[in-house]
Amino acid sequence: MIDLQFVPQSEFDRLQNLQINPEVRTAIFATCCRINTLYAIKRAGSGHIGSSFSSLDIVSWLFLNELRRPQDIYYSSKGHDIPGLYAVLIGLGLLESDRLHALRRLNGLPGHPDVSIPYIAANTGSLGMGISKAKGMVKANRLLGKESQIYVLTGDGELQEGQFWESLQSAANDRLHEITAIVDHNKIQSDTWVEKVSDLGDLERKFAAFGWYVARCDGHDFKALAEVMTKLKTVRDRPKIVIADTIKGKGVSFMEHTAMTPDQRLYRFHSGAPDDEAYVKGLSELIAAGNELLQQVGAKPLTLESLPVPERQAIAEPQRLIPAYSQALLERACKHPQLVVLDADLVLDCGLIPFEEKFPERFFECGIAEQDMVSQAGGMALSGLLPVVHSFACFLSTRPNEQIYNNATEKTKIIYVGSLAGLLPGGPGHSHQSVRDISALAAVPGLQMLEPSCPAEVALAVDYCVDRTSQSSYLRLVSIPCEIPYQLPTDYQLEWGRGIALTEGEDAIIFGYGPVLLPQAYYAAGLLNEKSNLTLKVVNLPWLNYVDLDWLKQTVQGYQIVFTLDNHYVTGGQGDRIASGLAALGLSDKIQVKQFGVREIPQCGQNDEVLKAHRLDAESLAADIAQAIRATHTLRERQSKI
Repeated sequence: MIDLQFVPQSEFDRLQNLQINPEVRTAIFATCCRINTLYAIKRAGSGHIGSSFSSLDIVSWLFLNELRRPQDIYYSSKGHDIPGLYAVLIGLGLLESDRLHALRRLNGLPGHPDVSIPYIAANTGSLGMGISKAKGMVKANRLLGKESQIYVLTGDGELQEGQFWESLQSAANDRLHEITAIVDHNKIQSDTWVEKVSDLGDLERKFAAFGWYVARCDGHDFKALAEVMTKLKTVRDRPKIVIADTIKGKGVSFMEHTAMTPDQRLYRFHSGAPDDEAYVKGLSELIAAGNELLQQVGAKPLTLESLPVPERQAIAEPQRLIPAYSQALLERACKHPQLVVLDADLVLDCGLIPFEEKFPERFFECGIAEQDMVSQAGGMALSGLLPVVHSFACFLSTRPNEQIYNNATEKTKIIYVGSLAGLLPGGPGHSHQSVRDISALAAVPGLQMLEPSCPAEVALAVDYCVDRTSQSSYLRLVSIPCEIPYQLPTDYQLEWGRGIALTEGEDAIIFGYGPVLLPQAYYAAGLLNEKSNLTLKVVNLPWLNYVDLDWLKQTVQGYQIVFTLDNHYVTGGQGDRIASGLAALGLSDKIQVKQFGVREIPQCGQNDEVLKAHRLDAESLAADIAQAIRATHTLRERQSKI
């Protein structure tokens, strides 16, 4: 087990007192922030190193030399670089130093920008919104008589989002000179080269055509940054944009995009934490770079502090749905030459590399442009193909919601696959925790929505969506490895609107789905039996927006209380369907319904922390179920005496 090292606050204070020029001071500061960013991501077990490192020189220059606090505002529109921004804020004493150890922890520092943290001006993570928010801030400031410069950082992959371009024209028309946008042009989006996904072309001419003042510089050259920022202060008749040419992973040789060859498919350090070897090697390079700069100005080397890597509870036999989906998709594609796949810059996360390698002519990379992707799928479906459309559930269900509805009105068949579904992983934060996709899509006509509970059910679900229904479907997939304590019967088949019992019980029944919360219900049933002598029937119901009423009536027969368990907001989840189904059956006065699920904006943190915070872990569920059963029995006894 290795120890993790970080630059303590006392060292940042020492560096601030050195009598050196701003360029060297900023270079030393940014290097120390890279050390702390690497530390925070490794300690958290996840984060975005490449994006943080590419933008850290820019962010450090702005905070050390440009921003007039508190009136001027900086924020990141791309959001992935937030660990680097946290390191800057902590290094300057604007955030408590202890927060460095709390990245992606409950009540710590969220995995994407959130306004609950001081000096974070806007929530981001869903891309393309930054300049629009800046326009709103400027217009508000003008109305309120406030003077403020707004600096917004965007990613170059983010420029594929339609809202970005939509936001440019009126900013120029309204002469919003208070806005300075900076493109972190590191040439790589998510896992691969921007030019391979959707080449940006001549950005300088494009931005100028929208009426913006355009400048370009090396985003790692502090002298060039200083000159550009000085020039921008003289521009008072239009908004300004800087194309900052940067290197993703800057500062660690093997993490830099320049260490890749153009034909390499994937960049390793976009997301996730480095392994021990990469951490130690990267840290060594950063320490050497920092000490070399300090030696040049006659200052003593860095003094770092150490902490061990936190222990994490490992899953004994993890099961993964994405590889199961990848295999099932490939098998269906071999039998259906009209099946094509569309992706929104998430080929690795959505398990699509095997399909792309086997059927490159049937794979379409659409980039970070979900609305365009879904409408392309609509055109393909109208032309006789079977499109299978992929993105994270949080983006696929919301950004192109209107396009999905438009496709539905054409009564074609399209399969939508939303990965990273539900409350977990908790580390990325609420922008990526998809807990409203069921409600967002449930009313789309002819759309069958389902979430498999284990790898075996994934294969059945893909088979159903491709071969067993003529309707469009939304397949909701959990992306994290899960511990799954149950097995489906060997002869189990999906039947629309129907589920299957995983345990038997007489005191109450609970309906759930998926590999995150269904296991918690299964474990809760065991705890109830052990601690309270209560038996709970656990039912796997994979259908999210439809329940067969005949099956429901038969399944709940004999129960006085029904529980529902949603990996989603309670409002609009599967539980609402079950409750309305019981009402339609005339059972509302005979059966009490209690719904479990997410009731507030999701917490950010380690997975076990987040489940417990929302009382969706097995122990909390068992306690709440036992209390509800006792309350129901007491109520029934009182009613019987009246």
